[in-house]
Amino acid sequence: MSNVIIKTPQEVALMREAGQLLARVFGALDEFVTAGVTTMAINEFVEHYIIETLNSRPASKGQYGYEYALNTSVNEVICYGVPSAAKALRKGDIVNLDITLEKNGYIADSSKMYCIGEVSPLAHRLVKVTYEAMWKGIESVKPGARVGDIGDAVQRHAEQHGYSVVREYCGHGIGREMHEEPQILHVGTPGTGLVLREGMVFTIEPMINQGTHKTKLKKDGWTVITRDRKLSAQWEHTIAVTADGYEVLTLRPEEQLPTT
Repeated sequence: MSNVIIKTPQEVALMREAGQLLARVFGALDEFVTAGVTTMAINEFVEHYIIETLNSRPASKGQYGYEYALNTSVNEVICYGVPSAAKALRKGDIVNLDITLEKNGYIADSSKMYCIGEVSPLAHRLVKVTYEAMWKGIESVKPGARVGDIGDAVQRHAEQHGYSVVREYCGHGIGREMHEEPQILHVGTPGTGLVLREGMVFTIEPMINQGTHKTKLKKDGWTVITRDRKLSAQWEHTIAVTADGYEVLTLRPEEQLPTT
């Protein structure tokens, strides 16, 4: 617990501002992402929009030696897909765009799936169930709950629908640094792991595969793909633990909070 940075209300407010700026990036992308657009063009659009329109910083660029403003993970790519001028999106593709934004020293992190044109029913179902699984994890967040409760909620929903959950990559604490404690696994056992406290801020970002959960790292040292080359989907939000539950700091205008 000693390594987990509890945010003050003032710090959460700054992170909320960064989160809402990041939501605007996705709003702009909704009009831009279409068949024929290259993943490098998306990168250039995002970098320009964050810097010029939002007066913010693309926090992924330069982090760990990474050269780009976002990750573009298409079809069998699980995460860390590298933008390329040679990679144009095609009808039927699914793509995850994973973006970080820093404003006033605090970072927000979110990702969204885009379906390009008409996608197959199987692809659409994977994208939908992955989104639902993320929300199952989010809904389990409250003071006194445990990290294992989040992982269990995600894992149960995914596996009930016949999918597998990637083990090697997980959510993370976030604040002044992109990656802080704690790690938020998307598999777990209820009632185990770190106890959640008000003021914790972290991401929930399940990566759900059609086939096996096993992964493979490509030769570029970044891109992670499914071992069996089947489709993978991911969604991500930055979450603050509140006095009585959670707040989604990166919530987008088109999203509705679950009603319980």
